[in-house]
Amino acid sequence: MSKEFAVIGLGRFGGSICRELSNEGMDVLAIDKNEDRVNEFKNIASHAVIADSTDEETLKELGIKNIEHVIVAIGDNIQASILTTVILTDLHIKKITVKANNDYHEKILNRIGANQVVHPERDMGKRIAHSIISNNILDYLELSDEYSIVEVKAGKKMAGKSLIDLDIRANYGCNVVAIKQGSDINVSPSAEDLLDEQDVLIVIGGDRDLARFEKHLVIEER
Repeated sequence: MSKEFAVIGLGRFGGSICRELSNEGMDVLAIDKNEDRVNEFKNIASHAVIADSTDEETLKELGIKNIEHVIVAIGDNIQASILTTVILTDLHIKKITVKANNDYHEKILNRIGANQVVHPERDMGKRIAHSIISNNILDYLELSDEYSIVEVKAGKKMAGKSLIDLDIRANYGCNVVAIKQGSDINVSPSAEDLLDEQDVLIVIGGDRDLARFEKHLVIEER
């Protein structure tokens, strides 16, 4: 059974979310003030309408109160983003996810009732920065302000050694939660198994601990 979503703001970020949700078979109400953007999504979203999300009556008429998850992806107007979030909070929307343009915007959104605040540009910047530090850092995902999860290739420094030999938890305060070996993913890796250079480790930990782990075991001299 598909869930119902509304995406307000059909720019690059909101448009991408709308496409992916629709591709996954979800019912999506797409909303934007720009007629050209709305027309672009008429054959993608379940419903695409031209509307001003800062008008509470308009949102009510669109049946927004019946939507369980609303994504506010307004990118160029912080005031409209904040006002829209306030209206959605007052309407008791079950889950509100909002795109923040900066840290100050994020603080306000958290205070006025957003359930989840995302920073796509900042988060993508962090992921790219980690990936260009070393070819062995394959992906990086921020879980909170202090904790993240990284996907790293074992590389030469870890090849031929076991998790017992490396003792990553004791030495760096991080946990290896899974190991990818080719197309297989082992979510309960044996501490005795030797790592291959091409194996991929999924590691979770505090940002400072992960930085030490990357510096000593992942980043290789070029």
